[in-house]
Amino acid sequence: MSRNGQSPAGTAVFVGHFTMPRGTAFATHTHPVHQLAVPVRGLLRVSSERGSWLLPPSLALWIPAGLPHLTEAAGDAFMHSAYIDPARCPRITWTEPTAVAVGPLQAALVEHLAGLGLPDEHRSRAEAVLLDVLTPVPVTSVAVRAPRDPRARAVADALSADPADSRPMSAWGAEVGAGERTLARIFVAETGLPFGQWRERLRMQAAMPLLADGLALEAVARRTGYASASSFVAAFHRVVGVTPRQYFPARS
Repeated sequence: MSRNGQSPAGTAVFVGHFTMPRGTAFATHTHPVHQLAVPVRGLLRVSSERGSWLLPPSLALWIPAGLPHLTEAAGDAFMHSAYIDPARCPRITWTEPTAVAVGPLQAALVEHLAGLGLPDEHRSRAEAVLLDVLTPVPVTSVAVRAPRDPRARAVADALSADPADSRPMSAWGAEVGAGERTLARIFVAETGLPFGQWRERLRMQAAMPLLADGLALEAVARRTGYASASSFVAAFHRVVGVTPRQYFPARS
């Protein structure tokens, strides 16, 4: 099978596997079939014009056929990639990237289908069960758009380097030479979000690799600008849709 996702004839689900050292990236590409990106270990980032998702081994991302996307390793990672013939899974009608839960059953089925020489009857049963147990998780994209205006971009770059910086908009405006209201308008116009919401999403992006590495919630909270673990957990749930322990159950 080639990396473009072409499945062998008669196969509903074909599973490829990729070792991805930190920084490995598959440049923006498409597949003629659906893809299920399944991180076995490490942390994957999948990005498209529809958003950006950071995936630990507890989550996979359903990527509809034909959707341009980029896949990269946010740390040393190993990925199973299941390619699924749209004609063989008519009950799955997701047209947007969709995060799905990866529990022991889903992980075992993908691993089973990655094996060579499976008898057709065994493969057919495993494919049907896998497609039946894919369950969406209410996880949202944590993408943040970078502003283009040089004053707002200077603020964005500084916060990317130090997401714990909690200075208000007025202080940032004085630093970059823009009025508070002007800077606020720029952020809304160029990122689609008010400054406070934009910074909160940026902090969640920064928190993901720390959580994946097993850092304590208190330490993650401090590094991303929150006064306590509870305030960080509340913000994570508000932005991502689930709690850190639901997102990274293996690290709980």
